[in-house]
Amino acid sequence: MSRNKSDSNYRYGDLPASAPLAMAYVPMQESVSPSYESMEALSRGTLFPGLDLPFMNLVNDTLESTPLTEMQAIDFVVDELELYLDTHADDREAFDLYQTMLALQQEARERFTKACGPIQQTDQLGMKDYAWLSSPWPWDYQPRMEV
Repeated sequence: MSRNKSDSNYRYGDLPASAPLAMAYVPMQESVSPSYESMEALSRGTLFPGLDLPFMNLVNDTLESTPLTEMQAIDFVVDELELYLDTHADDREAFDLYQTMLALQQEARERFTKACGPIQQTDQLGMKDYAWLSSPWPWDYQPRMEV
């Protein structure tokens, strides 16, 4: 697309004809420690404080602690640890934390399913009736409940 100089604004930058391509860089974390707690990791978008580089210094507010967000936070930490272990397979501390979080994930899912109904098709295994279409769905508004 050809543009006149008068067309330039904040949305379009002008590059010289021989400009090199940009290369993104993400710093490699040294270890799994220190790490955020589950809810803060979900809110910050990373488990690792060393990789917490908020765009334009904008940080999410802390999320409200509900059974669903607590389960999502544990799921997020499990995913983050899997990504970390992909590049640090020999980190025993990370693998032990991963095992702990997998157990917590299973417990959280069982508690949530018992209190609120299935959230995955496999949660219906062993149920007496088909409950997949039962309300409320996890994202539907409902009064705060204790699980």
